[in-house]
Amino acid sequence: MSDALTPMARSAQLRVAVSALIFDGEHILLALRRDIDWWNLPGGGMELGETVEEAVRREVHEETGLLVAIERLVGVYSKPQKQEVVLTFRCRIEGGELTATEESRECRFFLSSVLPRNTLPKHRQRIEDALLGQPQAVIRDQRASAEEDQRLPPE
Repeated sequence: MSDALTPMARSAQLRVAVSALIFDGEHILLALRRDIDWWNLPGGGMELGETVEEAVRREVHEETGLLVAIERLVGVYSKPQKQEVVLTFRCRIEGGELTATEESRECRFFLSSVLPRNTLPKHRQRIEDALLGQPQAVIRDQRASAEEDQRLPPE
């Protein structure tokens, strides 16, 4: 089967990333990124030699100061424009202290139905998917470019 792949396809690098949905009742935790001034779910790329669970725990701690445990997979999101697959998990807090970090200027819980205007659209969709309460994970394409993602919605 690999004979059918073009040289470019054989050398393509696929990134695996994780994001965490941390709810407190009807409120969802978001982190305000220092680099782009947008609210997002805690998460990021997996590192070599790391398990999915280790990546989730590390990313959440780096961005929020919290220690979490994974409860369940909510969605698998394909981002072909970035050669990335994002695994999104519902998590529960096990410890730590909510704080600003090197990566996040502020971390705060928001009512899930009233998110800040500058919440990344892809992350809004992941929150909406979590609220569906489906017994199985959703599988979605998220094809918008970073530029499209960072356009503020109309007021």
